[in-house]
Amino acid sequence: MRLVKQIPHERFFIQLHSYNGKFILSISIDAFEQSFKVNESDLPQVDQLEKLMEGEFLTKCIHRFIEMRSDWTKLLTSTQ
Repeated sequence: MRLVKQIPHERFFIQLHSYNGKFILSISIDAFEQSFKVNESDLPQVDQLEKLMEGEFLTKCIHRFIEMRSDWTKLLTSTQ
């Protein structure tokens, strides 16, 4: 797996990797990560990806992270 680009962001750790003809976009915060896999041909202009990492997409990502943390907390408390 090859790192193509690291996209700076104040809240998230965002990286784009290339592997086997696919791009893997990973967005991390704390111990949680979301990954999106797309064919390299579906994202021909990698330089424009940074502009896409704004607004509604990242807002939805933060909501998923909140749900992930909640689910994880519930799982841990249900085993006690």
